[in-house]
Amino acid sequence: MKTQRFNSLIIWFSQVRALIRKELLVLMKDPVSRSILIAPVIIQAFLFGYAASFDLRYVPYAVMDSCNCKASTELLTHLDSTGMFIRAMTLTSQSQIEDAVVTGKVVAAINIPSDFAAKLSSGQTAPVELILDGRNSMTASLAGAYISSIAANYGASITGQTSAVSVDTRSWYNPTLDSRWNILIALIASLSLLQTMMMAAFSVARERERGTFDQLLVTPLTPPQILVGKAVPSIIIGIAQSTLIFLIVQFWFGIHIVGSVGLLYLGLLFFNIAAVGIGLSISALCTNMQQAMLWSFLLIVPFVLLSGFVSPIANMAVGVRYLTYLNPLRFGLEIVKRVYLEGAVLGDIWMEFIPLTLMAAVCLPIAGWLFRHKLY
Repeated sequence: MKTQRFNSLIIWFSQVRALIRKELLVLMKDPVSRSILIAPVIIQAFLFGYAASFDLRYVPYAVMDSCNCKASTELLTHLDSTGMFIRAMTLTSQSQIEDAVVTGKVVAAINIPSDFAAKLSSGQTAPVELILDGRNSMTASLAGAYISSIAANYGASITGQTSAVSVDTRSWYNPTLDSRWNILIALIASLSLLQTMMMAAFSVARERERGTFDQLLVTPLTPPQILVGKAVPSIIIGIAQSTLIFLIVQFWFGIHIVGSVGLLYLGLLFFNIAAVGIGLSISALCTNMQQAMLWSFLLIVPFVLLSGFVSPIANMAVGVRYLTYLNPLRFGLEIVKRVYLEGAVLGDIWMEFIPLTLMAAVCLPIAGWLFRHKLY
C-alpha cells in the first residue's frame, strides 16, 4: 500500500514537472515573450535609478532685488553656492514675478525689499518674500524649507540671531502645500491613461486570440472604419474614468477647479486619443492577450515615471529628460494641472496639444496599417 502511494506521488510530481517544463518552453521559445521577460526589468531598473528621485537637485528661481546691496548679494550668494538653486531670472519689477511662476520657468521667486539692509543693520527682523509654485507641492515644500534654513543661517552669521532674516512664504495654486492636491489632480490623467491604453491594447489582441479578427477583416468594413470602431469605445471609457475622478476631487475632497471645465475636457480628449493610438499599435503587434498585457505594463511604468508625477522632470538625468517628450502623460498632466489649479486658458497651454496630436497622427495610422500587414 505504501509503495503504491509512493509511486502515485512520483507520477503526480512527474506530471506537474512536465507541465512546468512545457510552460517554460512555451515562454522561452517565443521571441516576443523572451524579450518582454527581460526588457522590463532592465528598462525599469534604469528608469528608477535616473528618473525617480525625491531629492532636490535642480531648483530654478527668480530674484527681484529691490535693495541691491551688499547684504542681499551675500544672501543670494549663500543660496547660489548650494549648487541646487540656480538663478534662472533676475527681475526688474514685481509684475514679472507672476509670469515667471505661472509659465513654470522657475519653482520659486525671491523678492528682497529695498529696506532689507537697513533693518538688518538696525537689529530689526529683515523680511524676505518667497513665492512658490505649489502645483508640485513636494518640490515647493522642500525648496521653501531649504531657502528658509539658508536665510536663517545667513542672519545668524551677521547678527548672531537666527530670526534676523524672516522668510514670508506664499504658495500659489496650492496655498497649504497639501500633497493631496498634486496627487488627486494628477490621477485625472494618469488613471485614464492606464484604463484607456490597456483597453485599446486588449481590443485587437483579444480578437486575434479568439480567431475572430480575420473574419472582421473580410467584412465590408475598411481598416479606417475598424480603427475608429476600436478607438472610440476606449476614448469614451477614458473620458468617463477622468470624469469620475474629477467629480470625486471636486465634490468629495473639495478641491475646486479654477479654470474652464470645457478646456479641461478638450485636453483630456486629445490625451486619450494619443493614448488609444499607442494602445492600438501595441494590440496590432500582439497575437494574444498575454503579450498585450505584458507590453502594456512595460510602457505604463515608464510613462508614469517620466511624466513628472513621481518626481520632477528637472531632477531627472539629462538624457532621460528627452525621453519625456515621447510620453503622452507628461503633456496630459501639464494640461490638467495648469487648467485645474492655475486657471490657464487655451493661449497658455496650446503648445501641450501639439505633441499629443503628433503622437495620435503617428500611432493611429501605424495601428491601421498593422491590422492588415503584421510584422511577423
